[in-house]
Amino acid sequence: MATSTILLGGFLMLAAGAVLAQAETAAPNGVNASTFSTDLMQLYREARLEDPQILASYAQAQAGQEHQREAMGALLPQLSFNAGSNRIHQESDLVQRSFDSESYGLVMRQYLYNKTAWENYQKFKSLARQSESQALDTQAEASVELARRYFTALAAEDELQLVRAERLTTQRSLDRINALYEKQLALITDQLDLKARVDLLSAQELDARNQASLSREALAEIVGRPVKERLNRIRDDLALQVSAHSLETWVRDGMALNPALKANESGVEAAGAALRSGKGGHYPTLSLNLSAQQTNEGYNNSLAPRTDSYVAGIGIQVPLYSGGSTSARVRGLYQDQVIAEQQLEAIRRRVVKEITNAYLTANSNGEKIGANRLALESAQLSRVAAEKALSYGMVNSVDVLASVRNEYRARRDLLKTQYDFLSNVLILNRWAGKPPAESIENVNGWLSPGSAGQAVH
Repeated sequence: MATSTILLGGFLMLAAGAVLAQAETAAPNGVNASTFSTDLMQLYREARLEDPQILASYAQAQAGQEHQREAMGALLPQLSFNAGSNRIHQESDLVQRSFDSESYGLVMRQYLYNKTAWENYQKFKSLARQSESQALDTQAEASVELARRYFTALAAEDELQLVRAERLTTQRSLDRINALYEKQLALITDQLDLKARVDLLSAQELDARNQASLSREALAEIVGRPVKERLNRIRDDLALQVSAHSLETWVRDGMALNPALKANESGVEAAGAALRSGKGGHYPTLSLNLSAQQTNEGYNNSLAPRTDSYVAGIGIQVPLYSGGSTSARVRGLYQDQVIAEQQLEAIRRRVVKEITNAYLTANSNGEKIGANRLALESAQLSRVAAEKALSYGMVNSVDVLASVRNEYRARRDLLKTQYDFLSNVLILNRWAGKPPAESIENVNGWLSPGSAGQAVH
């Protein structure tokens, strides 16, 4: 079964994690975790062993299998053994006596026809498939959430670096103005404008540092440990683009493979089986009964020679009237089936919407990345020109501040568009029913180890 495979993979990964933990323990003292880097795939492997939502999904799938087995048990032979020992005292006009009686019995019953039990088993078969699909959907959603927090952490660190870099750039302009002001070649307003901007950026840097720490904590919540390694960043040597498949192909894959859709389809099947099971309350049941009994107690608790009895029989039970409860239950189950069908239709429409949105947005982001890179190059040239012009007194501090803000706005726009692109690719794969590990691995191919400073050039 798919669940057994999932659990076996989890146990193997857990063993691998234990070996890794031992290796880390044996590492030489003085090695700082921040000297290493990690990527999205590594954190995904850890999350599969530590994320409570994923672990709960494993248990959910296993519970569904056990409930199915429980329902099947009602269709199999029911065997019971009973034994009793009594002390009997009898008094009459003719006799007064006390004696011990013993009885032993073995009873076996096998349903030959029981529509309620059979349809109940079919219901739990569908619910078991539903729980497996729900577990896969939970794992897919958890992988998207992990990636979202990963890119949020990268964006927070980018913001910290950008604010720091902008502060240093503005500080250099302030240093030039200070030097010119001492020679009476600059205005005091230019000096004050730049000084105010440096102070503001210093305050923003403190806030950005706090946000970077908070984003790391959000990752730690999923993987179950502090994440102190450097996070791999997006590579600059690859073009970011969605696969060549058309939107119709993605939608068709989603209709066939999406686990949330499959879970709701199984839910409709389970609701139909539950309805048939409820109607089974109007049907007779037929059973085969076999029993064996040994006792020394006769009629009216009288002492008798030990007797061995063997009985085989066919029993039929026909429901006639239960106060209308069976019919009411059937009507309620019919409404449950309508609810399941409407939920299926709702998730079907959502799959189409989510795939369409993610596909179009990812394509738009891919095209926007190229435009953002050109905008950044232009903003850099504009900022360099403004700084030189300030040195010659051709522009004032307002012009320089505007050019610096434009450059770093362009940097932020480029990074945000890249993260949005990768997030939408993962969302597209998630709703198209692609395996989470495969989706994470594909996106991880766009990341590469690098120092934190690579985000800002």
